Amino acid sequence: MTSENLAAPEAPAMRPRRRRRRGIWPLVRDILVIVVVAVLVSFVIKTFFVRSFYIPSGSMEQTLLIKDRILVDEFTPHFSGYERGDVIVFRDPGGWLPVSATPPRPPLVEAWDWVLSLVGISAPDSEDHLIKRIIGVGGDHVVCCNALGQVTVNGTPIDETRYLDLAPGQSAPVVKPYDVTVPEGSFWVLGDNRDHSQDSRYNTDQPSHGFVPEQNVVGRAFLITWPFSRFGGIDFHHDVFAGVPKG
Repeated sequence: MTSENLAAPEAPAMRPRRRRRRGIWPLVRDILVIVVVAVLVSFVIKTFFVRSFYIPSGSMEQTLLIKDRILVDEFTPHFSGYERGDVIVFRDPGGWLPVSATPPRPPLVEAWDWVLSLVGISAPDSEDHLIKRIIGVGGDHVVCCNALGQVTVNGTPIDETRYLDLAPGQSAPVVKPYDVTVPEGSFWVLGDNRDHSQDSRYNTDQPSHGFVPEQNVVGRAFLITWPFSRFGGIDFHHDVFAGVPKG
């Protein structure tokens, strides 16, 4: 056998690999998938966990100011329930809000607002909701007022001066007498700007008799997100009600 027979075969010449060019469609597809997933996640969060609202009136000053944007916890109250002092957002129980006609908007504006509402950026239904502080829960006997102008809950006066918006020199809000026992599954609610709040006191002639059924409650407001200068938690002042016995 000759040396030529034992020689290794010559390796084929290496050809340069051509890079495959990625078309624009895969990039567009990836972006669309990311956007759709983000919208779905935001929609789930908004539907079951947290919603955004803005404050349309001054009834909760100085705790909340007009145009403040807040976050509302929809999730934990299902397990912990609501307490006296909680600041809640709720749908009109009937007759609390004036009937108003919303002027029509261009379809493109409506569509864009709807998309923003899905992800919690826009809050187009804020005008259809109210926000107040819970003063009485189911079974509580709430009375206004004692000789000092204080509300009493189950016979115990509560000192609300820490959160009420009172004029200089004013020690208590203007008295509007009431004597109610809160039905189970409902709340008696008042605004912190007590002299400028159309709350439970002014709706006793409506179908709910001034009470807010729990099924109308969207959730508990817990955070101011805008303007950034006011960013921070919302104080429920639970200690104000610490001495109130169960109703």
